[in-house]
Amino acid sequence: MKKLVLKSAFYFFLILISLELLVRCFHLAKDTPTRFLDEHKVEKWVPNQSGFSVTGNRKQNFSEYHINKSGYNSYREFTPTRNKIEIALVGDSFIEGFHQNYYNSIGKKIENSIPNIEVYEYGYAGYDFADQLHLINAYKEQFDKIDKVILGIKFSNDLTRGKYAVVTGRLALESPMNKLLKKSKLLVYCKSIGILDPPQRLVYRLMNVLKTSQKKPPLDKNELLRIKKEKEDKYLVNFNSLISEYGYDKDRFILLLDSSITSPIFLSYLKENNFKYVDFSTYFEKSTTSTTLIYDRHWNNHGRGLIARAISDYINKLGE
Repeated sequence: MKKLVLKSAFYFFLILISLELLVRCFHLAKDTPTRFLDEHKVEKWVPNQSGFSVTGNRKQNFSEYHINKSGYNSYREFTPTRNKIEIALVGDSFIEGFHQNYYNSIGKKIENSIPNIEVYEYGYAGYDFADQLHLINAYKEQFDKIDKVILGIKFSNDLTRGKYAVVTGRLALESPMNKLLKKSKLLVYCKSIGILDPPQRLVYRLMNVLKTSQKKPPLDKNELLRIKKEKEDKYLVNFNSLISEYGYDKDRFILLLDSSITSPIFLSYLKENNFKYVDFSTYFEKSTTSTTLIYDRHWNNHGRGLIARAISDYINKLGE
């Protein structure tokens, strides 16, 4: 019996080693770069990292990333001067572009469309409007040299706070334990495809059993409208609070948004107060081809091409 247990353990260990090698050999697991907080309390990626971003359990999306010296996924370094024309794209994972090879990014597509410009992509997963303005303020000297700054914004989730603070939850992903677990590509792969979800759900259920909870009655239509109105008012207050604290250059700063999912109240406010914005909704609505990945709601190559076209068209009109 002892011999059988030892043999089983040995073969199990060999199987794990074989699976680990297979996952590494075929790049099945996410190769996520390391995060850090710089001296200005700006969260970004540790500079000079390269790897491959994987989405889906069969490598449905496989793209190469490169973190430059500034800590962002980009094919070029950020070296703004007064003598060149530069555009900065600032935003979350949609601007970050881990779902696209870094050398075929939105910025690169814009450069291909508009000659003699440089596009700097300050994209980082999780950035909201507070993160974006804090970044611009922290590197004010650099951003002051950039001709146009385009800030990606989604009204429903980028204005939930009116003051910047470090989001410890994102940095917790770089805890010593998580860093150790990331050493095993097999474990990372199992987590990404959901194999570890059932045990986690079981733990949550056991924890919930110990809690007594009462079912809340469903809200009526008027109550839902009231809650929605309160949220919109709060988000608008947060928007004003942030631009009041950090300042907002209406001549150089341009918002990037989808008007089809943006509150009419916010759109009216932007128009009444002369805030410039690029609305890419019509580009997506006219498209007969899907603009997002099937297994992930981020923009696919076609969608990124349309975003680049919307920005390029806007910039070209400004120069007319």
